[in-house]
Amino acid sequence: MRKSFYAVGAVAALGVAGVASPAIAAETADTAQLSVLHAVPDLTVDVYVNGDLTLDDFAPGTLAGPLELPAGDYELAVTAADAADASAPVIGPVTVTLAAGGNYTATANLDAEGAPTANFYTNDVSAVEAGKSRLTVRHTAAAPAVDVLAGGAPVVENLSNPDEATLTTDPGTISAAVAATGTTAPVIGPADLTLAEGTATIVYAWGSLEDGNLALATQAIEGLHSDPAAVPGAQAGPAQDSSGMLLGAGAVGLVLLSGAFVAARVRGSRTAA
Repeated sequence: MRKSFYAVGAVAALGVAGVASPAIAAETADTAQLSVLHAVPDLTVDVYVNGDLTLDDFAPGTLAGPLELPAGDYELAVTAADAADASAPVIGPVTVTLAAGGNYTATANLDAEGAPTANFYTNDVSAVEAGKSRLTVRHTAAAPAVDVLAGGAPVVENLSNPDEATLTTDPGTISAAVAATGTTAPVIGPADLTLAEGTATIVYAWGSLEDGNLALATQAIEGLHSDPAAVPGAQAGPAQDSSGMLLGAGAVGLVLLSGAFVAARVRGSRTAA
């Protein structure tokens, strides 16, 4: 499920990626998990939550989280880097609701015409069929509708920005690519993508076709195994690591973001009281 954010501005070139670990599905009844993907090329930003600076100089091509947060409403705003406060955002402010037990990803990205925008996705953390893997593809790039290819054959067709498509597949490593709808000439990839059993892998196509900086970002959510007895001959065991193409933010940024979210919630509760 996706909700659109309000955004203004224009951008151009590709940023630099880091590395992060796969997420684990949230198990705490009164909390939710939130990840934030920065997929707007050449636009370093600050992120404010409930008016507090939580991510400073957040660079393109990074994924922050997952953060375990109390369920509730949060106001998010994205400003130019080193802004004095959140009074002149380039994205937002927008209020998002994190439901208890939910798992979400907020993205700052380009719309199909190349303008900065953002989206809020609910990640499917239901159990994956025993012996299988879940793959979700999200189109967050400045590009027309695309087909997603596995081994040169389309597995997702006519996917438009900012939509997503999900399928259940066998675990393993596939050669993944993105092509304009109805074609097989890649505009992204091909690149090897490892799909682990009992894991939800989320792939984002981001960047700009016109500027020649299209890229893939991958998010993995582990711990979604079904009962292995449901598959004859199956054995229980840990999920494989499918973080080969993950994008990530630094640990300091995560600590700041988590702390600011919690502090904002506490201040809100005291004010309400």
